[in-house]
Amino acid sequence: MVKKWIFQEFVMKNIGKYFIGISALVLSCIISLALPKMLGYIIDSLQTLSRTQDEIFWLAFLMLALSVVLFGLKFLWRHMIMGRSRDLECFLRAKLFAHLQTLPMKFFNNRKTGDLMAYAINDLHAIRASFAFGLVNLIDGVIINFASLFIMVRTINPVLTLIALGPVIFSVFLIAKMRKKIRGKFTDVQEAFASLSDKIQENISGIRVVKAFVQDENEIRKLADESKRRMDVYMDYVKFSSILGPAVEVSFGVSYALVIIFGSTFVTRGLISLGDFIAFNSYLMLMTRPITHISRVVEIWQRSMASMKRLDEIFIEKSDIVDENPTFDKDRFKGSISIRNLTFSYPGSKTEVLKDINIDLDAGKTLAIIGMTGSGKTTIANLLLRLYKVERGKIFIDGTDINDIPLATLRENIGYVPQDNFLFSASIKDNISFFTPKYSQEQIEEAAKMASVYDNIIEFPDKFETVVGERGITLSGGQKQRVSISRAIIKDPSILILDDSLSAVDTKTEEEILTNIKEILKGRTGIIIAHRISTIKHADEIIVLERGRIVERGTHNELLELKGRYYRLYCMQMAESNLEAMEESMV
Repeated sequence: MVKKWIFQEFVMKNIGKYFIGISALVLSCIISLALPKMLGYIIDSLQTLSRTQDEIFWLAFLMLALSVVLFGLKFLWRHMIMGRSRDLECFLRAKLFAHLQTLPMKFFNNRKTGDLMAYAINDLHAIRASFAFGLVNLIDGVIINFASLFIMVRTINPVLTLIALGPVIFSVFLIAKMRKKIRGKFTDVQEAFASLSDKIQENISGIRVVKAFVQDENEIRKLADESKRRMDVYMDYVKFSSILGPAVEVSFGVSYALVIIFGSTFVTRGLISLGDFIAFNSYLMLMTRPITHISRVVEIWQRSMASMKRLDEIFIEKSDIVDENPTFDKDRFKGSISIRNLTFSYPGSKTEVLKDINIDLDAGKTLAIIGMTGSGKTTIANLLLRLYKVERGKIFIDGTDINDIPLATLRENIGYVPQDNFLFSASIKDNISFFTPKYSQEQIEEAAKMASVYDNIIEFPDKFETVVGERGITLSGGQKQRVSISRAIIKDPSILILDDSLSAVDTKTEEEILTNIKEILKGRTGIIIAHRISTIKHADEIIVLERGRIVERGTHNELLELKGRYYRLYCMQMAESNLEAMEESMV
């Protein structure tokens, strides 16, 4: 299994602590096994008067001392084994998160957030339980049960042992039959939890839309239905797994009854002593806990196996976007871009999003891309960042195939402002610096000024330390866009990509930002994706995309002279602008 090496890595790092913990557990089991035999010996000594009062006292004192040692050993193994299970949970969560960072966008396009949250919380909790309670009771149960059986058979009475074990064997057989069904039902529980988590996350993220369309009651009903579905699935699992505990307890109840009936007869016939009879009951009582826990251990391990199988589905996923040229030694490039006969379809789709795209952009020049929604504008940006696999020989930067440039180097040299302007629930300062301590306060403020958001920030009571809400919800759309632009600018990139990043600002702010961006783009390559012609008209080259194809290209004036699609879009936007100006003058 893919996960096997992960557990091996953790165990090897903690092998010393596991050795101490397991050794303490084994010693505690041995002492637990010695105590019933000592008790039986003391009772027989009292009955036969074969020991003096002082000898009996010292034997009782020895039992007390062993009990104290047993307490210390139990504390030690709980600390060493149970404590490592918590470390394992943190270790696996870190490994899972690190692995998720390596996966391509196509993976996240096909996975729901709630499902991934279930992996990181419920599944890891189930695995932790197997390495804590499950591991301890597995070792404890094996030693206690087999050693108790050996002592009961060899030193007390094999016939009585056989009589006592009959009902217990039946319960063990029942547990073995039910374990696969438990695993399947727990998988259903995890999937139901993921679905519920996803529903809650989706509702909270879209709370503005829910309220705007007065869908509060409908969403409450949907969540109640989803919650009830999860409850039904979980109750089905609980009803099934809860059979195991009572089945074992009933079996031991029958065993105790049989031991009392037949054991008392064996004592009266002289086949065993009274001390042996009490010791036998003590050993049977010792076995009760491990075997009673068998149902719980089986349940935990089956849950763990189900969770490991689910995690395996994640760890087996590999990115098809990898560094192909480890000898690449440039930390920075000039920024010339060449795209040759590029045709692209998203993974799992046969629809060609881009068709026969050819672009030559010299370093330091600015390319503008305009087109209707769905024409493929953002896809070009995604491919330049290698968020999706790019066929060799299609995209070159500074004459080097993009597949030969290490991902870290490529993305470090590209400043990207996406459409959704995602901000973290942190301070504005942290969002601009992206939690990177290498940027000084002066650099952060300068980036904010270049993005024309500095004046807005200093108006807040906490200025740059102002904490924005989840996804930056406490900021306006325009403020979020400008903070995102600041985050891209502060990197001092060779290539700057603005993906419709000025759509939420007013005309005056747009002009101010564009003036600053012109200064930023001096000596850099720029790609501006937009819907508004006012945003792109000063670009060195403009391409018009339609259904994935370049249908027009040229400068602003050249495209107007063609009187084609660009010209019609320009006339339409000018008419809208004039109408807005007239309405403002009438107010």
